[in-house]
Amino acid sequence: MGIPSGFPFFMGKREEMEDNFAIQLFENRQVRVVWDAEKEKYYFSIVDVVQVLTDSIDGRKYWNKLKQRLKEEGNETVTNCHQLKLPAADGKKRTTDVADIEQLLRLIQSIPSKKAEPFKQWLAEVGSQRIDQMIDPELTFQMAVEDYRRQGYSEKWIENRLKSIRTRNELTNEWKRSGIHEQKDFAILTNILTKAWSGMTTGEYKQFKGLTKENLRDNMTNLELALNTLAEAATTEISKHRNPKTMDENKQVAKSGGNAANLARQDIERQIGHSVISSERATDYLPNTENIKTIEIPQNEE
Repeated sequence: MGIPSGFPFFMGKREEMEDNFAIQLFENRQVRVVWDAEKEKYYFSIVDVVQVLTDSIDGRKYWNKLKQRLKEEGNETVTNCHQLKLPAADGKKRTTDVADIEQLLRLIQSIPSKKAEPFKQWLAEVGSQRIDQMIDPELTFQMAVEDYRRQGYSEKWIENRLKSIRTRNELTNEWKRSGIHEQKDFAILTNILTKAWSGMTTGEYKQFKGLTKENLRDNMTNLELALNTLAEAATTEISKHRNPKTMDENKQVAKSGGNAANLARQDIERQIGHSVISSERATDYLPNTENIKTIEIPQNEE
């Protein structure tokens, strides 16, 4: 069956669970998935799984009827399932019944479907791949490379993107060391940093590029990506030097890191005669990269 398309890669060890959200594909059908870093297990949207297995137009209605029947039968699996807020089709987060792999395998037994066995194999692959990633984090980067290649990014851009992922991970780890743990605070600091070097918050930057749900960094040019990475790397090093203790102190550090990258941006723009900030999306002009040799994955320096 191969590697499931859209396999997520998470760089942090203790992320907020509901933010570790990704879309997995089974036979081109979407299944919402959340990775719980603390419990080290996946949680799958039961409605999505039911819809895949039954080809039902309304998977929620099918699941509600099945859930009621299983409850009446005293099925403990249904009782033990819990709920998380996951993005719905309208983009809003809504409370959704979820189950881990073990619970799903039990529920599948109650759903007559010719897809049951292939889906079980798919679940096993998902779990196995995540375990492999935890043992060997380099697999995470290689899977990212494969995903970006399939989307048509250039080898140089992919190499820069991987470096940016590592740099971002180092920054978030530094923020956590400084006492920052809430995702909203990460977003605030990221906005300060981004505006300092680019003149725009991440939301304004995405709007400038005409993006909605797409990842901003995945749509930056090589130069934009390099400057953003410089801003985050500078922020990390400044933070280590200043050792901030409060949110306000971290805000000042983020601004200083962004300003360092802004100086580099201004120097480049003086030499090339135009802004390095582009409204174009990377996928609009990056060349197709099929059949190109595997790039060397950048290694952490000892």
